[in-house]
Amino acid sequence: MDYDKLSLSRDKDIIIPRALYATTPDTFEEDIKKLENLYSSKTIVKYLKQTTEKISNKVCLLVAKRYNVEPFVRFSL
Repeated sequence: MDYDKLSLSRDKDIIIPRALYATTPDTFEEDIKKLENLYSSKTIVKYLKQTTEKISNKVCLLVAKRYNVEPFVRFSL
């Protein structure tokens, strides 16, 4: 993928999940603030819920808590 050709508006479905892919509880605050400078909380939640990227359940729960939305997870047993 050529990251130089990504569009902030067109490629939200790629950018948002990839920005949080390697996030940990220790780096979450810094990582989410970067996304918040670009996208609304509603947009961030929407694209995390829709993604097929391997975003950890911990990250999904941190996002849900931050935005006071119903908890969601990417993977369940």
